[in-house]
Formats: sequence, C-alpha cells, structure tokens
Amino acid sequence: MTSLDETINSYLDVWLGPRDPRVKGWFLLTNYTPTFIFTVLYLLIVWLGPKYMRNRQPFTFRGILVVYNLGLTLLSLYMFYELVTGVWEGGYNFFCQDTHSGGEADMKIIRVLWWYYFSKLIEFMDTFFFILRKNNHQITVLHVYHHATMLNIWWFVMNWVPCGHSYFGATLNSFIHVLMYSYYGLSAVPSMRPYLWWKKYITQGQLTQFVLTIFQTSCGVVYPCPFPLGWLYFQIGYMISLIILFTNFYIQTYNKKAASRRKEYQNGSMAAVNGYTNSFSSLENNVKQRKQRKD
Repeated sequence: MTSLDETINSYLDVWLGPRDPRVKGWFLLTNYTPTFIFTVLYLLIVWLGPKYMRNRQPFTFRGILVVYNLGLTLLSLYMFYELVTGVWEGGYNFFCQDTHSGGEADMKIIRVLWWYYFSKLIEFMDTFFFILRKNNHQITVLHVYHHATMLNIWWFVMNWVPCGHSYFGATLNSFIHVLMYSYYGLSAVPSMRPYLWWKKYITQGQLTQFVLTIFQTSCGVVYPCPFPLGWLYFQIGYMISLIILFTNFYIQTYNKKAASRRKEYQNGSMAAVNGYTNSFSSLENNVKQRKQRKD
C-alpha cells in the first residue's frame, strides 16, 4: 500500500505541481488512496444495497435521523460562521483572492475547509439511510454523482488550493446545508411534516448558489488573479454540470408534479360535472318511465 501511495503521489505532484505545505500530514490528506477507496465502497453500496434490501422490511431510524440531521445542521452552521468570519478577518477580495495573502485568516479558512471536506464523507450516510429505508426513488443520478464527486474534488482542493478563492462555494453550500438538513431533521418527525413548506425553495437556493459560484469564479478568470486558473476553469465546468442536473431534478420534481396535479384537478372537476349530468339524465328517464307505467 505504501508503494502504491508513493506512486500515486508522484504522478499527482507531476501533474498538479507541489502541494500546499500547510496541510502536510493532516488526516486523510497525505494520500489519495483512502478517499478513492471510500468512494468505491460508496458506489458498491449504492449498487448492492437495494438488492440486499429488496426482500427485507425497511428500517425507520426516526430518532437516529433526527440526531444525524441535527448534527449536520450544527456542523454546517459552524462552518458557515467560521468561513464568514475568516473571510472578514483576512480581508478577502470577492473578485480575486490568492492562497497566501490572508495571513492567519488563511489558516482559519484551511481548518474549516478540512471539516468541509470531511463532512462530504459523513454525508455518504444520506444515501445509506435511503437504502436502509427503501427510499430508492431518492437515489438518483444527481444524488450519487454529487455525493461521490464532492469528496474527491475537495481532497484535491485541500491539497493544492485550500484557501483563497476556494472559500466562496463552500460558504454558500454550508448555508444551504443548514436549511436542508434542518428540513430533513424536522421531516423525520411525522407531526412536523404538514408544516414543512420550503423544500422547493431549498432546490432554488442550490441553483442560485451554483450561479453565484460561477460568477465569483469567473471574476478570478477575467481579473488578473494569482489563483491557479486551472482550478477556476474546473470549478466553472463542475458548477455547470450541477446546474444541468439540478434543473432537470427541479423540473421533474416540481413543475411536472404541479402540472399533473392541475390535470388531475381538471379531470376530477369534469368527472363531478359528468356525474351530476348523468344523475340528472337518469332521474329524468326514471320520471318518464313512471309516467309511461301510469298511462
């Protein structure tokens, strides 16, 4: 395993250049192999898990889900607060921020972004809970793609560009996750479900996040910026892929369902009208028949 790690590291160093020494020796960051293995195991569970659960009763995990989602809500809130205050303390520039001009604030950002990277490993549990509860309709291409790629992308980000312009997307995403995991935590309590109305707006917030991230990242491309351009181009491409997938999800989940509900309502109204008309006609026929019998 050591020789494999050394080989992979040597190739990565040739392709991407020297790593940021400030994260040297940090948990899970020294070698790419653990992150890759976690991702492969995740994909295997996504593939085999539903097969294993096919003829088994689903689990509920109501209490565990409340605690799990509360934990991720608090972690996301902590990361959002620390990133905002770190950006403020370091005087970060929205249009262009390199990785070495923020002083001690850069280290604060790096420490928080490590937790952001690690949170992507924790979030694999989202999918595992879907599998164990047999909510397989929620294990979409978007869901698996997003979860599997984020952990890997942020391993590379933490090793080469662990602060500077990298802060923006993580800050917005942490805020969105405060809303999202608080929603999921509350939805695990049946009595709260009738009062949860903002799921649609969470998806809208996610799409807004991707657009804003593209705009902020593009500023680093347009302005003369010492932040590595390759990372900026990659982020723009990745955000575009998420916009495409999330837009498709939004249309399938909300627009088509709304259209389907309107159609059902219209059909129901017509059925009611037809039922009234048919009943009236039936009544009229009965009266005629009685008259004929009397005659």
